[in-house]
Amino acid sequence: MQPHALTAAEAAAQIRAGALTAEALLRSCLERIAEREPVTRAFLYLNPELALRRARELDKRQAFGAKLGPLHGLPFAVKDVFDTKDMPTTLNSPLYEDFQPGRDAAAVAVVRALGALILGKADTVEFASTGRKALSTNPFNPKHTPGGSSSGSAAAVGDFMTPLSFGTQTAGSLIRPASFCNLYGMKPSWQLVSREGLKNSSATLDTVGWYGRSVPDLALVASAYGVAVPEAPSVRGLRVGLCRSPVWSRIEPAGEAALMAAAQRLEQAGAIVTDLTLPVEFAGLPDARTLIGDYEAGAAFLPEALVFGDAFAPALLNKALNRAQLPTAEVMAAYNLADACRPRFDALFGADLDVVLTPAAPGEAPEGLHTVGDWVFNGMWTLLHVPCVGIPCIRGPKELPVGVQLVGPRLDDARLLAIAEACAPVIDADADWARRTLLG
Repeated sequence: MQPHALTAAEAAAQIRAGALTAEALLRSCLERIAEREPVTRAFLYLNPELALRRARELDKRQAFGAKLGPLHGLPFAVKDVFDTKDMPTTLNSPLYEDFQPGRDAAAVAVVRALGALILGKADTVEFASTGRKALSTNPFNPKHTPGGSSSGSAAAVGDFMTPLSFGTQTAGSLIRPASFCNLYGMKPSWQLVSREGLKNSSATLDTVGWYGRSVPDLALVASAYGVAVPEAPSVRGLRVGLCRSPVWSRIEPAGEAALMAAAQRLEQAGAIVTDLTLPVEFAGLPDARTLIGDYEAGAAFLPEALVFGDAFAPALLNKALNRAQLPTAEVMAAYNLADACRPRFDALFGADLDVVLTPAAPGEAPEGLHTVGDWVFNGMWTLLHVPCVGIPCIRGPKELPVGVQLVGPRLDDARLLAIAEACAPVIDADADWARRTLLG
């Protein structure tokens, strides 16, 4: 197996054992990028020479007995809304085409300090919000979107260009692309990871997360932020709440098939799967998320609106200049609804519920790069500030991946990852499908 085909956890183990070097892993990833980037177009910026120098430095540290961080030698693609001290941060906007920050975003600085190799900047929807779409394509069919706004981050990991990448989620921009690209995705609890050095869109919603190709990959990155994942529990006896969510009318046949397949597989493995109907007021959360997102985006993008005027992305310019027209009473009601629902959701867990199983996306990735898909099955969970783990599940009628997500209560990321590790081999019943399909 070529190094680029390894999961992050597999590669990390081989590097520590001396069976693989950081340079050899990076060269394998660069070879894969050279082969696939003309089609997948995951990256906005790459500097192979710089990356190779960094990889050799990491190997030198290991050779001379330096203490190794948990992410030592692992390449990361970084969504191009995170500041990076040695690479431009363009936000996929012509207004910031040559912008070079002076330091790393906090999330990037943490993984770099723990040995990660920052490989390049991944394409994104403009400002990770709206406007220009990424040029990135779905690894399994270039006529389809990889999802957004973490488009390039998902495509890069999904197409075996890099084992890990950073994304963000304000509505559904981590978990939906994970579903579309057959990935494991982690949207942690809100504020688990600092957003310093990240272009802000919504203070209440923006969440830093990451992609890998297994739950151990996700846990490896989580460990960098203080999450110690306990031993995985047994699936037998696990209490799973099957939540179709208040927006179930928007499901597509492939999305329903994935959810039902995951539930059936878990039941056959001994889990106790029961229907979970959320309190009626939760039906208002998707609209509340939209209103809060618009209100806070108006403040976040006001500087660009005033500095760049009509050269700024029209949709974002409109949000900034018309924020005052949003009804104050409705905005307050949206904040109050979210505040009330968060503890109510957390309280569902305990004697009768260990984890929630729910759709990750309506169905397969839609065709065309004019769209990034619908976040409707993600936005509620983002507003609730709860951790979510995306897991691959089935292929739809167009032979594109469709995943599901597991959801836990706020700040219980470690237990959710442990449960996901137990459930993943059951839900992702053909875990080697992507390797066979894309690598032969």
